Amino acid sequence: MPRTASSPSAAAGPVALYHQVYTVLREQLREGRYAPDVALPGEMEFAGRFGVSRVTMRRALDELKREGLIERTRGRGSFARLAPQAAPVRGSLSGLLENIVAMGLKTSVRIIALDTIEAPADVAEALRLPAGAMVQKAIRVRSLSGAPLAVMTTFVPESVASFTRRELTDAPMLKLLEAAGVRVSHADQTISAKLADTFTAPLLDVTYGAALLAVNRLVFDQNERPVQLLRGLYRPDRYEYQMTLARAGDAARVWVSRDDAVAKNAVARPAARPAVRLKRAA
Repeated sequence: MPRTASSPSAAAGPVALYHQVYTVLREQLREGRYAPDVALPGEMEFAGRFGVSRVTMRRALDELKREGLIERTRGRGSFARLAPQAAPVRGSLSGLLENIVAMGLKTSVRIIALDTIEAPADVAEALRLPAGAMVQKAIRVRSLSGAPLAVMTTFVPESVASFTRRELTDAPMLKLLEAAGVRVSHADQTISAKLADTFTAPLLDVTYGAALLAVNRLVFDQNERPVQLLRGLYRPDRYEYQMTLARAGDAARVWVSRDDAVAKNAVARPAARPAVRLKRAA
């Protein structure tokens, strides 16, 4: 049977075929395409729709059952069973850096690793450190209502500050930096996507190859000195970004962030380094 646009394909990459099927069905279930009082198609019918083997289809359905998205009963079939989901945490690109701290206060943190190491070349370059400089590397899992939200890896120059496990558990890192005398000014941030690897997947309670939001943030103090590099991987079903766009320009109007549009109208200087402003983040 020809595969449809939503069907999995071996050409999609290294993600297991059953996981591709699982991902498509999970989204369909969450969109409410299957009524909870009507049996889902059987394994053979689903396998035909997706163009996969029955074994692959069964594994995808087992994964959906494990996550509580369907109920499988011998003799009755499978039924959608969507448990009430907490609204995802929303991060806005308009707001203040203080909101990052507020997010930290509303979530819990588990320390996975905390070490002082020689900065890897890419980290040293980002933090503008000389070769051989030492940094404190922390790997943390941030959770909301007991559910893992993000895995965050941070690097802080040893010359700036260092923290204990207790401190990192009890307070957001931005507050700790400020307590150490650092005056945080702004941050450069990029958002992309990555697949969960064998280290990240169990920490976020997702399957290997699951899609994640990848956040890379470089924080600066008032003297334009980099004081923290954060690399975060977020579950997209529990975290989302929002931003408001406005039209700008006279000759060729383009969409820009409303904050950028306001800033350009308010001050006569280029926003060479727009501050990252998140409503909720680590």
